[in-house]
Amino acid sequence: MRYLCLLTKGADAVVPEPGTPEFTATLDAFETANRAMADAGVLIELGRLQSESSATTVRASGEETVLTDGPFAELKEEVCGFYLLECADLDEALRWAATIPLVRAGGAVEVRPLMAQAGPR
Repeated sequence: MRYLCLLTKGADAVVPEPGTPEFTATLDAFETANRAMADAGVLIELGRLQSESSATTVRASGEETVLTDGPFAELKEEVCGFYLLECADLDEALRWAATIPLVRAGGAVEVRPLMAQAGPR
């Protein structure tokens, strides 16, 4: 089954400055986690998101399309990335999510199963 892991960080998340040893260590920790997931065959896709200030939200008002700068909801935590995993069950997905370094830096990972799709992909 496929699971979407949404990475979020709040104001209290520890984000090291680029160019510092802490930043390099954080990148190394992500690379190690990513490699372990890939080697185990569970990693389908991953990605970092640009800041929420770069978002545009699309809505409809009757027949008209309405575009709004910014995220669709104002949250205390910002969605900053994602992992798409193929795991045997939720427990396995949760074990892998716990290895994502953001969890140890004050962030969080929300794990959601994808609904089964009918028909061709």
